[in-house]
Amino acid sequence: MNILIVEDDKTIASGLEYSLKQEQFSTKLCYDATSAKKLLTEKREEIDLCLFDLSLPDGSGYELCELAKQGGDLPVIFLTAIDDEVNVVMGLDMGADDYITKPFRIRELLSRIKSVLRRYQKQPKSTSFVEIEDIRIHLLEGKVYKNGEEIILTALEYRLLLIFANHIGQVLSRNQLLEQIWDVAGDFVNDNTLTVYIKRLREKLEDEPQKPKIIKTIRGLGYKVGD
Repeated sequence: MNILIVEDDKTIASGLEYSLKQEQFSTKLCYDATSAKKLLTEKREEIDLCLFDLSLPDGSGYELCELAKQGGDLPVIFLTAIDDEVNVVMGLDMGADDYITKPFRIRELLSRIKSVLRRYQKQPKSTSFVEIEDIRIHLLEGKVYKNGEEIILTALEYRLLLIFANHIGQVLSRNQLLEQIWDVAGDFVNDNTLTVYIKRLREKLEDEPQKPKIIKTIRGLGYKVGD
């Protein structure tokens, strides 16, 4: 299930991308109307729902909505800081499926997304767990087990493990990990802190932490979980 996010505020965009991935959505991220138009034209079939910021540096969410609705009805939700009836009505009249005003709670946005997808009969299948080697992550419970025994992780350790779980077989650089873990508990995570948390995860998950088989180091590139 692919969601196109078009948001020029990179902090908001990163937060949205991270939160959606934790809900098992895939994302495509654009910071301006030009790159979004290109995606909507060339890779439209890969998009299941669009989140459009209303005000963009080189255009507006309105014109993107028109493009999304042409040649096939893509679901559209507007994200905007403008909270007045005129803009709400204009957006909905153009075919937008919903409209949410910033600041919003991520749970509210997720509820709106799932509601819109249900209307289009594109609700993603429920995934309750992820397995990596002998590790089983129970997503609904927020618990992790190794060979059937629960492993106690801190909130940040759990988030870090979920990032790896959402990118099985993909090499993630340290910068990519830092970008995705930025908002955990509002704490600043620097490069040294990341090293510590990867070490702690290995100590809890690996049979031999000094010879990791789950969280593998790809020299000069970063880390990878899975083949």
